Amino acid sequence: MHIPDGYLGPITWIALWLVMIPIWIFAARKLKKDLKTKNVPLLAMGAAFSFVIMMFNFPVLGGTTGHAVGGTLIAIVLGPWAALVAVSVALVIQALFFGDGGITAIATNCFNMGVVLPFVGYYIYRLVSAKADVSSSRHWIGAGIGGYVGINVAAVLAGFELGVQTILYPPVDGKFQYFMYPLSVSVPAMAFGHLLIFGFVEAIVTLLVVRYLQQTDPSLLRASDKAIQIEKAKKVSA
Repeated sequence: MHIPDGYLGPITWIALWLVMIPIWIFAARKLKKDLKTKNVPLLAMGAAFSFVIMMFNFPVLGGTTGHAVGGTLIAIVLGPWAALVAVSVALVIQALFFGDGGITAIATNCFNMGVVLPFVGYYIYRLVSAKADVSSSRHWIGAGIGGYVGINVAAVLAGFELGVQTILYPPVDGKFQYFMYPLSVSVPAMAFGHLLIFGFVEAIVTLLVVRYLQQTDPSLLRASDKAIQIEKAKKVSA
């Protein structure tokens, strides 16, 4: 899902920078306010985990790649805003030092994998595991479903962003200025690879780790529940 430079026109990548800058600022302020000191190492570990798992990427028809991300797992343990920051850090390092994803496309890649993926995955997990005891199988089942759905939504969105370039920038003298494949190619290419392969990898990794945490350190799963409860209490008191 790492979109390279030169595949998106300025209409798209500038718009996503304008979207992501205030999101990053808000996320940073929220973490500064809500993230406990003892969880800072977990945030660093989450970024490192996402970085490593995303390095195992494979070419996908249409010009990008498929891989697991780990965003839903980080969101389950630390919350979706922390996952946004962790995945964004991993993506920026990959783009700047490893050429994995374009510099101009950093905001787009962070939006897809740092915002859409963990938030979709996390809230599906919350929906499935709502009011369930921390030892309930609904936690790891919800984690697996959330991981699978989250990465597939992000993949389809990436396919859309690529394919729409042929509409925003029609060919000049028979040559496309940016991405050359239409939506009918880019969206299925991204969807099929993640629906059939990478979505299951993301789901299995997420549910296995959540299952492991249930058995070894369930307090990490309770922490996200407490954060939700505190946030709701603040809204009620306000």
